[in-house]
Amino acid sequence: MNIVAERHLDIASVQSAWLGLNKLVPLGQIASEKDYKRRVRVMDELLDRIGANESHRLMPLLDLVTKEVESYENKNHALPDAVPAAVLAYLMEEHSLKQTDLAEELGGQSIVSAILNGKRELNTRQVKALATRFRVSPAVFL
Repeated sequence: MNIVAERHLDIASVQSAWLGLNKLVPLGQIASEKDYKRRVRVMDELLDRIGANESHRLMPLLDLVTKEVESYENKNHALPDAVPAAVLAYLMEEHSLKQTDLAEELGGQSIVSAILNGKRELNTRQVKALATRFRVSPAVFL
């Protein structure tokens, strides 16, 4: 028989641990825009710490926080159906970015301008770079 199954659940210890964790990393349904921004900061810090290490001890916590953020975004920050240039413009505005902020990732400021003006389409490399930067599915740019 499993050792965990044989143990008695100490609710007081669980409650104490939960309250301590929840002070450091808020968990549960996101209730406000302020709470959403805090979760995104926590998610970003976890991503910075964990990187691509799928076996990191904090990966389950990152997964949980990411699911909460995605759920909130799907309900409250859904991107409208739009052409890729409009989606990019929207994301730039939401993140307070200028064309020059994306110049290195997209190949130069003039290319960013051409994309935003509909004179040039995004290529696969640019779509991947933007999806990574904004933490969205590449599909939003297609």
